[in-house]
Amino acid sequence: MYKVKVYVTLRESVLDPQGTAVKGALHSLSYTEVKDVRIGKFMELVIEESGRDINELVREMCEKLLANPVIEDYRYEIEEAVAR
Repeated sequence: MYKVKVYVTLRESVLDPQGTAVKGALHSLSYTEVKDVRIGKFMELVIEESGRDINELVREMCEKLLANPVIEDYRYEIEEAVAR
């Protein structure tokens, strides 16, 4: 089994209104040191070994469902052999 951590973020060229709202809230709480906030998604997947290449499998999942490739970028980390 593999434990896969997937990080999805908006592309730099895409406006992030949620990040802008959080930045404004932080400034209103006197955290004026914060210069920018970008909001994203984090997912953990536990995947059984199936004979398919794990990188190919995760890329396919990200491009088909977990991320919108038009406006989002993704990256992932694979941890080997999780005991269950």
